[in-house]
Amino acid sequence: MKKPQKLKAKAKNKVTGKVTGKDKAGARTSSSIRRVNPAALYPPNGYTHVVEATGGRTIYISGQVPSDKNGSVVGVGDFRAQVVQVFENLKAALAAADAGFGDVVKANYYVLDMTNITVLREVRRGYLGATAPASTLVEVRKLAREEFLVEIEMIAVCAK
Repeated sequence: MKKPQKLKAKAKNKVTGKVTGKDKAGARTSSSIRRVNPAALYPPNGYTHVVEATGGRTIYISGQVPSDKNGSVVGVGDFRAQVVQVFENLKAALAAADAGFGDVVKANYYVLDMTNITVLREVRRGYLGATAPASTLVEVRKLAREEFLVEIEMIAVCAK
């Protein structure tokens, strides 16, 4: 599998959300992410209603589950521990593509029990901060393994 090109320099303008950098050949690259919460929609809690991404490259991260790098389930029966492990897995996946949580434009959350939403929001805020992607949260009956309480997938857009 071919490794993605690493950026020599990467800077994000906090006002415009524009990410710029240089590829291995020294060519200037950029992407722009605009987050909007229209006044006509209710105020979101930890996500953004509309995210527009232009330029750059799109990174799709498969649903991550609470397993460590050896495949062992982390935090059996402990929702908070599982969410932290999932976000650590997402962080590693983003880093492998030379991206970070600030590049995430869409996140889908799958949980077994919606009553855990407060914990999910708290942990999510610790990783995403104020950079909230467009999001979907769904309560499901079952995930791939009986021990899994949560699964999260993401889409990111970052400079080429």
